[in-house]
Amino acid sequence: MAEKKSEGSSSDHASIEKSSAQRIEVADVYDFGGDTTLPPPPKLTPEQEKKLWRKIDMRLMPILTLMYLFSFLDRGNIGNAKLQGLTTQLNLTGNKYNIALTMYFVPYCLFECPANLVLKKFRPSRWLPGITITWGIIMTLMGLVKNYPQLVGTRVVLGVTEAGLFPGVVYYLTLWYPRHMLQFRVGIFYGGATVAGAFSGLLAFAISFMSGTDGMLGWSWIFIIEGIATVAVGILAFFVLVDFPSTATFLTPEERAFVVWRKKYDNSSVGEEEHFAIRHVWQAFSDWQVWLHILIYMSIIGPLYGISLFLPSIINGFGFNTAISQLLTVPPYVFATIVLIVFAIWSDRIQKRSPFILAGLIMCLIGFAINISEAPIGVKYFGTFFCVSGSYAAFPGIVAWLGNNLAGQYKRGVGMALHIGIGNFAGAIASNIYRTQDAPRYIIGHGVELMFVGIGFITLPLAVVIYTRINAKRDAYEKEMEEKGIKYTTQELRKLGDRAPDFRYIL
Repeated sequence: MAEKKSEGSSSDHASIEKSSAQRIEVADVYDFGGDTTLPPPPKLTPEQEKKLWRKIDMRLMPILTLMYLFSFLDRGNIGNAKLQGLTTQLNLTGNKYNIALTMYFVPYCLFECPANLVLKKFRPSRWLPGITITWGIIMTLMGLVKNYPQLVGTRVVLGVTEAGLFPGVVYYLTLWYPRHMLQFRVGIFYGGATVAGAFSGLLAFAISFMSGTDGMLGWSWIFIIEGIATVAVGILAFFVLVDFPSTATFLTPEERAFVVWRKKYDNSSVGEEEHFAIRHVWQAFSDWQVWLHILIYMSIIGPLYGISLFLPSIINGFGFNTAISQLLTVPPYVFATIVLIVFAIWSDRIQKRSPFILAGLIMCLIGFAINISEAPIGVKYFGTFFCVSGSYAAFPGIVAWLGNNLAGQYKRGVGMALHIGIGNFAGAIASNIYRTQDAPRYIIGHGVELMFVGIGFITLPLAVVIYTRINAKRDAYEKEMEEKGIKYTTQELRKLGDRAPDFRYIL
């Protein structure tokens, strides 16, 4: 039997700030989930702990960020290719271009949940680099397509192969980092997407000078060169990426023990379940917060994909030529990268997610409202900075928020895959709202994006209210438990996961 330790919301936050030595002394036993090869966790000072996390960051974050940079580059470069002769050479008349965009999202959404379930079985150090190499090959072959059906076919396969990366990496990071350290890492990782947006415009401008080489237009070379680069990154990842803290050879046995202990007992005195059971899948499907967070996710992912896939066309509609339009896509993404990092650091520091998601929604509201109006071209271009930075900077917080509030490795893995997989159908919608016949104002496109933002303004406060009420009830229940001497066993608390009386939702 393990005594239930009473913790309110304030004490939960305060415990995070205690030294490692103090935290370890609180633990009744050193339970590493059946791994008896690890020594007891060492007592580290706050400075030593920071040094350890920096060591882990330097091993994991650069390669993960680079992989996602190329993932987002490969899915979004079709927007740049459109200006380099893609629609003309493949005769993409009517809504064919939009359909090609949409067909990427259907398998991408459907395969995210199964991909997360097999991540631990196939090992992250093999699974993630393997799918990176696979989609890099598909991307390269996309540069050789000769007609519309071939383009759609390669986009479908690209969606299948890329489906496992983002939810897989976010889930993978939750296995390494405590809750209050997660958004900064997700922000760094997702920063690859914003850098990809800027890099894509620069690269497309440079590659445009290759148009005509070997009889191929610029769009073909965009796909081929970026696809080959992705394959190279995937090969590099095979040699750099590691699996789990308990098996990471770049850490000493004592460091491995500390990371495993630190993550296992994050927000709980008894840890969380680590062995798969089918009920974990049901728990994720039946959890109210997963479905509410899907709507919050869609409120940002719709504007994000809409602006990333069509920003070159939107700017081109301002009256600039193709080359200048490619270059003008860069500054909004540079600004978005800065805002994203500031939000991530600030969010982890105050241990709150919702204020920064709300800030992103407000920025999107301003940006799309400007672009749907009859404002001058310069003002509309200024509005694109708000569209890009609002959607990109809010995104890591949305993903980290649900990851923080789901307990149990497999429930978290399934829940986050559902969250991202179903939520990404907003990307399929966004692929069809910016129609060629609506240029240059794209009233329907900007109007639908404002609808997505409106969904966020309703669902975000609703989630905060519900979380606040549940936390308050658990505070009261813990006091009642203490007064009446009610105790839970370690197994009971682990089975309850985020429904346990000692678990507090992050706001």
